[in-house]
Amino acid sequence: MGKNDESMSDSEKQRYNRQMIVPGWGEDGQKKVKEATVFIAGAGGLGSAAGYYLAAAGVGCLRICDSGDVELSNLNRQIIHDSKDIGKRKVESAVESLSAGLPFLKEGC
Repeated sequence: MGKNDESMSDSEKQRYNRQMIVPGWGEDGQKKVKEATVFIAGAGGLGSAAGYYLAAAGVGCLRICDSGDVELSNLNRQIIHDSKDIGKRKVESAVESLSAGLPFLKEGC
């Protein structure tokens, strides 16, 4: 049995329908995205936006690496963090933000 043999739920099919109708993409392409692991170096300006878009597209495993803490001066450009996150590790803040609205992310991948 191959890595992409895992079936998609009806909810996933509905959520990712607009991607799957792209010619050449289909359900098989979406399954590959679901099984993919992407490493994001930094949860700052670029990494936070990339994290949201990759998670929203259905990437199943995001590995985010950042040694910093959320600061007030980050909030104007680091969309993954909020004022309630000031002082938290950026990685923890990113995981909380992505997990809140994206139910198909795998935890601890």
